[in-house]
Formats: sequence, structure tokens, C-alpha cells
Amino acid sequence: MPILAPKKRDFVRPKRGMATAAFDIAPARSSGISVSDAEITASLCDGASISVPLARYPRLLYATPAERRDWRLLDGGRGIRWDALDEDISVAGLLAGRHSGESASSLARWLAARGQRGR
Repeated sequence: MPILAPKKRDFVRPKRGMATAAFDIAPARSSGISVSDAEITASLCDGASISVPLARYPRLLYATPAERRDWRLLDGGRGIRWDALDEDISVAGLLAGRHSGESASSLARWLAARGQRGR
């Protein structure tokens, strides 16, 4: 089933100009992920995959390999959660190229609580 499939009734004619189509876009969902020392790769439910640098998510960058492997999917694959790291990433955020929104001071406190220093 195509993600973008307008129906005849979905076409809207503005007061002036061309007709436009209103699309229902299905949210991106992941069927699983893998995390290496350098990147996170999400396999999407449509068969595609996306890989992004781990440096975008500092808690994952500083995590141990065992902590990186301990994840679960949220909301039918729309998000990924690492309980031990208190890290959540949305699949839409991965696709949009969003970085972690964590401040440097918050990361420093988290690293100090773990007995680690920044790189």
C-alpha cells in the first residue's frame, strides 16, 4: 500500500490558484535497530533503512556496547527506548536528521553520575 495515496475527494480547490491534494502520511515506523560504535541503523517497516552517526546522541555514544543493545521499540515502532540510558529517539527524528536535544550541562551531570568524563 503506498504511503501517499490521494483520493478524488481529497483534492481541494483554493479560492485562487491550482487545485492541491491533501495527503495522509503514515508515521515512519521501525521494525528493529542495530547500534555499532559509530552509528545507529534503523530498519523501517517499509523495507528501507537509515543510518545516522552515534555522535548525534551522546548518551548512546558514551554507553557500553551492552547498554546500546538493551533497547525496545515504542508505540508500534515509532520510537526507540533505552531504559538504562534514559534515552528516547523517534523514528521521525532519525529521518529528519534531528540531534539529541540534551544540553551540555545535562550531559555532564549524567556522565558524572556514571563516573565518566566527556570525550
